[in-house]
Amino acid sequence: MKKQFFLLFLLISIAFPASSFAFWVWTPETNKWENPKYSVKETPSEQLAFALEFYKSKQYKEAIREFNKLITHYPKAREAPEAQYYIGLSIEEQGRLYEAFKSYQVVIDKYPFSERSAEVVKKEYAIGERLLDGENKSEFMSTLTGANYNIIDIFKTVIKNAPYGPLAAPSQYKIGLYLLEQHLYQEARDEFDKVINDYPDNEWAKAAKYQIAIADSKRSTDSQYDQKVTKAAVAEFNEFVKQYPEAELSDKAKEHVQNLRDKEAENNFIVGQFYEKQKNYKSAQIYYQTLVDEYQDSKWAGKALERLREISPKIQ
Repeated sequence: MKKQFFLLFLLISIAFPASSFAFWVWTPETNKWENPKYSVKETPSEQLAFALEFYKSKQYKEAIREFNKLITHYPKAREAPEAQYYIGLSIEEQGRLYEAFKSYQVVIDKYPFSERSAEVVKKEYAIGERLLDGENKSEFMSTLTGANYNIIDIFKTVIKNAPYGPLAAPSQYKIGLYLLEQHLYQEARDEFDKVINDYPDNEWAKAAKYQIAIADSKRSTDSQYDQKVTKAAVAEFNEFVKQYPEAELSDKAKEHVQNLRDKEAENNFIVGQFYEKQKNYKSAQIYYQTLVDEYQDSKWAGKALERLREISPKIQ
């Protein structure tokens, strides 16, 4: 019977040489037909070495297949986390960054005591930075969603993996930075606050204080007549300069203060004009006079003085 089966198999193989049957071979050791494509080496170390050859030759799909074989057949072997790590590397080499991050995270979730854990955190942080810089960003998806929240997921995972590690503070900072770039100013401000509260002695706390002032300065453009946020931003920039006078950002902070004061002056002038058009000259006088008294270094002070001269005879 076996002989007849063998002859039948041989005839099919000759008739259909390109078929999948051609990949099956008879192995005397197991006394059965096996497909080498799905077979695994006798030891996990041999399987790892075999898979690494594919990785080194940049045959990443084949490498991933062989690393997965190791994990499937030898799940408790010490080579298993190494195979998972190299799956992440192989995926990253193909430019699939977020997928690579998810694969790296399996090393920590499934093999928490792996020697690769610290390196995995660094890899994840680096992927977050690459995505933050716009690498591997789908223009189509960005148009649809307006944001790539995978970036936030990655940096939050880095913090969760090593909350007291050297990458926790910069990860928290970069969550705020990403939200700031998305014009989510209040949300960004909240994330920068976490940097200051959770890592007060870290160098990143200094940068976070500056970015909070930036966020408030951006928010101040949302309402033309509400000066509270603008004043808060001015106070925050001034506090930054006072606290870090030698910092490189202090000069920029001073520029921001001047720009915000010009914005305040302009808004005061606009409000003054509004009251003047309503023929509420006393209220208009208050705003114009504020410009003359408190914003002498602004171009709006001169314009306000002209309006004061114009409306003075109309004030009763």
